[in-house]
Amino acid sequence: MTYRFDLAAYLRRIDYQAPVQPDLATLRALVAAHVAAIPFENLDPLLRVPVVIEPEAIERKLVHAGRGGYCFEQNHLFRAALSAIGYEVTGLIARVLWGREEDAITAQSHMLLRVVLDGESWLVDVGFGGQTLTGALRLEADTVQPSAHEPYRLLHTDGMWRMQTLVRDTWGTLYRFDLQPRYPIDYVVANHYTSTYPESHFLHSLVVARSLPGRRLNLRNRDFVIHHLGGESVRRTLQNVAEIRDVLQREFSIRLPEHPELDQRLEALPFPE
Repeated sequence: MTYRFDLAAYLRRIDYQAPVQPDLATLRALVAAHVAAIPFENLDPLLRVPVVIEPEAIERKLVHAGRGGYCFEQNHLFRAALSAIGYEVTGLIARVLWGREEDAITAQSHMLLRVVLDGESWLVDVGFGGQTLTGALRLEADTVQPSAHEPYRLLHTDGMWRMQTLVRDTWGTLYRFDLQPRYPIDYVVANHYTSTYPESHFLHSLVVARSLPGRRLNLRNRDFVIHHLGGESVRRTLQNVAEIRDVLQREFSIRLPEHPELDQRLEALPFPE
């Protein structure tokens, strides 16, 4: 039986009730609704559960099972939704530089999307964790562009682009990428590396994020932080499994998987130094 994306179910999942049409206003609104409703989370790699990025599996997990996911799941899902609405969208791949040196050679381990509207290109990315882009960026170099949260900008040198965001008055690079459209096998390979490579941080740390109006929620292991837009951050260390479960369910709206090792993995999470 041929798979067909369930757009109506997706729109219910992100609580999007307005009419949809392939224009810029709708694109921006869909991004905001998606990142508020579907959290970034890596529970499957942490539990050593295979991350499957076939369309049916992603829809089943993120739309129907009340789960979140990481970039390959999030942006594949968003791409399917945009395509169903009528957008012209292609997938790109990037090397993550967040927290690393500008010239670091990292794996191509992050997915983002390029959308063409009326002959003009826009970038969207609903899967970059705590610094997820909460808007759409015009593919234009050296221009500061607003989002629903921090400002962003793109730098361009010798065919290579860098996406940067302004955090605490300092520009930081999220990743670098080119504009070559990627094939499904490229994401299969990158996803396998990201979710199974022994040194991948997704196998050893809990990383959860959600971007709501006026604030971002971040959880790394036991360190839970609410970053208020233009205000102070509120930080709390989660002391036990019950607190971690409560935050995952109540703050991030994750329907936790019924996995026999879930509590064991949560109990083993390190405390902040």
